Amino acid sequence: ECPGTSSAQAGRAAACQGCPNQRLCATGAVGPDPAEAAELRTRLRGVKHAVLVLSGKGGVGKSTFSACLAHGLAADEDKQVALLDIDICGPSIPKMMGLEGEQVHQSGSGWSPVYVEENLGVMSVGFLLGSPDDAVIWRGPKKNGLIKQFLRDVDWGELDYLVVDTPPGTSDEHLALVQYLSAAHVDGAIIITTPQEVSLQDVRKEINFCRKVKLPIIGVVENMSGFVCPKCQNESQIFPPTTGGAEKMCQNLNVSFLGKVPLDPQIGKSCDKGQSLLSEAPDSPATLSYKNIIQRIQEYCDQHHSQEEKII
Repeated sequence: ECPGTSSAQAGRAAACQGCPNQRLCATGAVGPDPAEAAELRTRLRGVKHAVLVLSGKGGVGKSTFSACLAHGLAADEDKQVALLDIDICGPSIPKMMGLEGEQVHQSGSGWSPVYVEENLGVMSVGFLLGSPDDAVIWRGPKKNGLIKQFLRDVDWGELDYLVVDTPPGTSDEHLALVQYLSAAHVDGAIIITTPQEVSLQDVRKEINFCRKVKLPIIGVVENMSGFVCPKCQNESQIFPPTTGGAEKMCQNLNVSFLGKVPLDPQIGKSCDKGQSLLSEAPDSPATLSYKNIIQRIQEYCDQHHSQEEKII
């Protein structure tokens, strides 16, 4: 198993053989240098809560959840929210947020996020592409450089919540993000899965990754959890939880289970149209699930912030 980036065996253990980050870990160059860390702290000092959305598996609905979470948090007009998309090879957030074709503008204080509402800004590599169909064919160092640039050069301002949508896996982008954010405040990670074992296998790896890099886990969300027919109200398990699903996995691994989100055709329609599911279908079972989960995340962040203030 990975010994962890802060371990004396980082990059040197037998488990490190073949890892793309082995050289970085072995040299100790796994975090920003002091000057970079100071820059990042300065830029992100106005961020009250930072929340990462992760999953070891692709296609489980991370970006959909990130978009709904951002909309849900921004429903309180007194809260300032930003959504950062670091899925560099598959940036779907601009489409989901209704911002396709928008471009990033630069001012004296840095790049300006693109705003959905006055209190909801978005930043994504999708805004830097000439066309939504353009492929981003980059190696790890260039991806890591852009992540650092997003954190350091974007004028985030005063934020109550920074939501970060990540690509699947536990590779370069995730390691870079955790290292750069170590210079600032991170509340923790929300891990997304679907009920079937083929998804849970990869999510267990993600949980292990979080523990190795000392990233707190806010909890796990089970997406695509059953489908209730809108006509007959019968529930079908499209992805059967053959090993007990996410809830059972959380019990076994001592991780909080935040809730289940059912399959709902309205979710896909809202994403394709760049609209908020929470406002377009306020009474749908999926919306009610999202709202309950978002409330639990807010409660966690508030409690986490209060505990830190007591320590200070």
